[in-house]
Amino acid sequence: MAAFSSSSSLSPVSAIRSDVDRELDAFCADHRLTLLEVGEELAPAMDALEAMLTGGKRLRPAFCYQGWRGAGGAADDERIVRAAASLEFLQACALIHDDVIDNSDTRRGLPATHKRLAGLHAERGWSGDGEGFGRGAAVLIGDLCLAWSDEMYQASGFAQDTLAWGRRPFDAMRTEVMAGQYLDTLEQVRGTGTREAALRVMRYKSAKYTVERPLHLGAALAGRLPELEGVYTAYGIPLGVAFQLRDDVLGVFGDPSTTGKPAGDDLREGKRTLVVAETLARSDAADGARFTALLGAPDLSVGSVEWMCGLIESSGALAACEELVERYSEEALAALESPELDDAAREPLRTMVAVATRRTH
Repeated sequence: MAAFSSSSSLSPVSAIRSDVDRELDAFCADHRLTLLEVGEELAPAMDALEAMLTGGKRLRPAFCYQGWRGAGGAADDERIVRAAASLEFLQACALIHDDVIDNSDTRRGLPATHKRLAGLHAERGWSGDGEGFGRGAAVLIGDLCLAWSDEMYQASGFAQDTLAWGRRPFDAMRTEVMAGQYLDTLEQVRGTGTREAALRVMRYKSAKYTVERPLHLGAALAGRLPELEGVYTAYGIPLGVAFQLRDDVLGVFGDPSTTGKPAGDDLREGKRTLVVAETLARSDAADGARFTALLGAPDLSVGSVEWMCGLIESSGALAACEELVERYSEEALAALESPELDDAAREPLRTMVAVATRRTH
């Protein structure tokens, strides 16, 4: 096995990324053989799964690893890398299912999994509904990722009692992200458009899932969750909200060459983000009604997207969101002053605030 590459000269994400990628590659190579024993027809499904695993930011494994280091865990323990890498299968599951729910065309600049498999249906000239086949196959691949997340965690090499300590945050993370996804889906149809509703979705779908629970998992595997749970919550929730808010701003104003999605894509998908809630709260009745009518319209024109972006800016919603990103980031940084936190993780976790909230992802 390759040597562990963690180094103080690398960013907190880069320091673990190559090791996480190595573990994912080895796991996928082994499990590809298992699938192909079932049938060669499963090769395109495995290709689609591996494509989803490629190119991610690896934030969740990085937070899990720093949670471990902040609890006094050794820098070069390969067991934590495997446990942290298992979170990438959970992330792949969430993204694949999210794209089906939102009917997204792309992910990271490539066709979304269900679109990729619908294309396979068309290429092979199969009978029936190609779009339906793509959606169904993508749901199954997402389910497989969820199963493999658990399998990889259990095979990470920790003793069974240690793995049991980690089950509470690991299981809570999976439950909360699904609950958050349901709340997000509900908001699209219920359309309350309030700040409170948007923040609740962000808390469960992103903040707890992306930052808090991975940190808790690292601390639990190091045997110090009781001492650090509150510290990591005080850091993880505000940072996770700031991270999602930055992502939501980029979903409207981001450069497609960087985000991998068309400009204004969140507006076309009708996402009820805090950006939208702030815009509606700050607009007059006429502009608010027009904005709401356009949000999620399947034939939304470039001109309409430009008008909506203009309203987000002129209403002060964009500036308010940027201020919130700064405020939440400062809250996260303040939590790192806790004496319970091992110094080995203090500076990396400070750096992670900048990484998670920078203006380009």
